[in-house]
Amino acid sequence: MKLLKIEKAILFGLLITVSATMLSGFSGFSTQCDDIRGRVLRLHILANSDSAVDQQLKLNVRDKILEQSAELFKSAQSKQQAEEDVCEKLPEIVKVAQAEVNREGYSYKVGANLVHMYFSTRTYGNVTLPAGDYDAVRITIGAAKGHNWWCVLYPSLCLPAAEKPTKLGDVLTPNEVNIVNGTGKNGVVIKFKSVELCEQFKDFLKSHGISFF
Repeated sequence: MKLLKIEKAILFGLLITVSATMLSGFSGFSTQCDDIRGRVLRLHILANSDSAVDQQLKLNVRDKILEQSAELFKSAQSKQQAEEDVCEKLPEIVKVAQAEVNREGYSYKVGANLVHMYFSTRTYGNVTLPAGDYDAVRITIGAAKGHNWWCVLYPSLCLPAAEKPTKLGDVLTPNEVNIVNGTGKNGVVIKFKSVELCEQFKDFLKSHGISFF
């Protein structure tokens, strides 16, 4: 696909930003962020629309899925095992979500897939995850045009009902735990922003079929 002039300008600007960021010496931090992404399984739920009723329905579906997931993930000892459990139980998860949608009086179709998708920098409680591509369980309700809700399925940050939830320290290195918990907050925030610019740049290239990294 031929890039438009404005896209070329954006590409050039992002390239300059990325180059400057790399030169400022955050490559080690970026590598740790890569490792964090590879160790986390996220949950992503998209509402049918941004109407108040559809957003509330999304939260109701969330609650039902988390009740199911607490049982599903309580024995997972690795991300790989968690993903295997998800693949096996996807039809059951859809059934639970669809039943809640129908119980609320809606006919929206529910879908569920294990995907690899881009997330911007997001905070859940006191945990902040860097921008980039993550494996995620993606739940869609109806047209899936509304705002999303997300959390972390593995380690089980959004499963308070799990009997023995996996902790961040069981999955990440001490330095990586410090990163997501915001230790050294000001410096970490700046680095998160730098990582996000790089990841946006890569996502932009990917969307245009360009392999750069």
